[in-house]
Amino acid sequence: MRLHLAALFALVGCSSNPSPLDSVHGEAKDPWATGPVLGTGAAGHDDDKSPLGGVDLKGMLAKLKDNVKKPGPYEAPEKSADYDEAKPHWGVIAIGGGVVEKTAFSFRGGKGTELADMVGRLRALATDAKVSGLLLRFAGLEISLPDLVELRVAMHDFRAAGKPIVCFGETAMNATYLMMTACDRIGLAPLGEVAIAGPSAMPIHIKPLLDKFGVTADFLHVGAYKGAAEPLTRDAPSKEMEEALGAILDGRYATMVDIVATERKLSPAAVKALIDTGLFPSERAKTEKLVDEVSSFEAFREANVKGPWTELKLKTERSDFEDLAAIMRFVGMTPPDRPSADHVAVVYAIGDIVDGDGDGVLGARQQIASGTLVATLRVLTADPSVKAVVLRVDSGGGSAQASELIWRAMADLKAKKPIVVSMSDVAASGGYYIASGATKIFAMPDTLTGSIGVVGGKLSIGPALAKLGVNSYPMGRGKHATMMASMRPWTDDEKLTIQTTMQEVYTVFIGRVAAGRGKTPAQIEPIAQGRVWTGTDALHNGLVDELGGMDAALAEARKLGHIDAKAELEVYPNTPTLRDILAGYGVVHAPLGVSALAALGAAALAPEASSLLAGLDPVIAEAIDHLAHLAVSFTKTQIQTVAVLPVML
Repeated sequence: MRLHLAALFALVGCSSNPSPLDSVHGEAKDPWATGPVLGTGAAGHDDDKSPLGGVDLKGMLAKLKDNVKKPGPYEAPEKSADYDEAKPHWGVIAIGGGVVEKTAFSFRGGKGTELADMVGRLRALATDAKVSGLLLRFAGLEISLPDLVELRVAMHDFRAAGKPIVCFGETAMNATYLMMTACDRIGLAPLGEVAIAGPSAMPIHIKPLLDKFGVTADFLHVGAYKGAAEPLTRDAPSKEMEEALGAILDGRYATMVDIVATERKLSPAAVKALIDTGLFPSERAKTEKLVDEVSSFEAFREANVKGPWTELKLKTERSDFEDLAAIMRFVGMTPPDRPSADHVAVVYAIGDIVDGDGDGVLGARQQIASGTLVATLRVLTADPSVKAVVLRVDSGGGSAQASELIWRAMADLKAKKPIVVSMSDVAASGGYYIASGATKIFAMPDTLTGSIGVVGGKLSIGPALAKLGVNSYPMGRGKHATMMASMRPWTDDEKLTIQTTMQEVYTVFIGRVAAGRGKTPAQIEPIAQGRVWTGTDALHNGLVDELGGMDAALAEARKLGHIDAKAELEVYPNTPTLRDILAGYGVVHAPLGVSALAALGAAALAPEASSLLAGLDPVIAEAIDHLAHLAVSFTKTQIQTVAVLPVML
């Protein structure tokens, strides 16, 4: 529909007649008051009703929009026969797909639903007097454990407002089931399943694959637990990595047991026995009290929804005028939408930390570029209406230099106004580096954080190129002139030089953390060493201040900035504009999987890798692709504060 509005807007702009935004007798016209003016009558005067023979474009647009939403004659109804929007009713919401911090920009729509949208929608429905309760229909939900816990809080708050939530799923696998336990009643389809097999991790190592390509990953690290390069340099996890992963799994197991035991009124011992069983067909799931009913969705709705109902969306739709205003901002006719009164700003820092501008503003939804984030922090520092800032971090780190530059911008911001960090699923290594100097840090119990360490390295692709018939002969003047060339591994002397530089970076990192946490470097050293901690352990170690999600961080920022909870928020990154798109034009994003492997100098074997990846589980394929891209990133940034965490299942 927004494309229709854009076309309509363009048509209006190209008309020889005055724009509906032009002033009339010194007052601005409402562009939707009587419909866009596209022409005049034959005598040069406006027609009595509207131009073009009395066609009501606004009415046509509204009718088209309404008809597109309606189900077809053979589709399930979207509301009950007795539904009246003016009277109390239930809402039915479908929940599925990925839950993300920020959707990547795409003309076809971003992938996944933003956590903030879901939480905000539940908060709004809890205060909507017309909404009596909710029926949530789950299907294929993909969500991290920390985000799951935050969303469950919003569900419980809805119930605390005196409104019931009932849930239904055809299957309830792992995270989906943990979400459903926050409901008053759980329904499961016949022949459906409940899976609560317990948390797991799957470290992915690609060293044997690199060996096959003739690529040598030559990496060093500072910190006994700094295992970021292990997938590239080892065939299997080290003892230190196994120890760290064991602690993470212990924490997640405890969370699962606590959730199920509390919500389903079972003993922890009983829940542990159920987890050891793992998989429950629908009738047995009911017998074991994991669900309340086994029925079809329609029968479950009929039995549990008391009164009229209608389908609702997770995100509130905008009005026609709001769509038009968004189009005007997009093309640059009006400035970006920013609050002018005193307010709190929320800045999302998501993805790998990279040097420079990265992929520009468009990339800010999946990448932390020092050039763009530092500029944003400077703007917020200088803006007197911004009284406090919340930095939402979901990152395993990246470039050490970029992390330092962002840390400095954070320090300048903190000197003028409070800044509160809210950690999402991961805020480790560089992700913790940029957070360490905040006024206050919040993490979820199962957030992965810490990993205070440094890794450095390069890829030696000389043998791989030789397989392709490409021979190279590096030459230079000076003992280490070709040290950074990718044709050969480092010599012992060169490794010593790199290790010394990395140690200096580590010392600075430790110092930044010590200053931010009010401790000495000697106190930080034992909990550093590249060790990844859960949020609960990080609180115990003094790396974070409180356990809590975005709500808690926002409340603290408002308190520190003396801002009313009703004040508007400013959110970065905002909706992209045409200028942002044009500025990012020409940025080439490498395709997934094979292209990264080919960049390692293994183009001859890329078809074989392509066939392999195509048959893998998509989650594992994505992990392999991420590792390959990480390896390639060291060709540009040799020293990084980055954590590589296993696939958590």
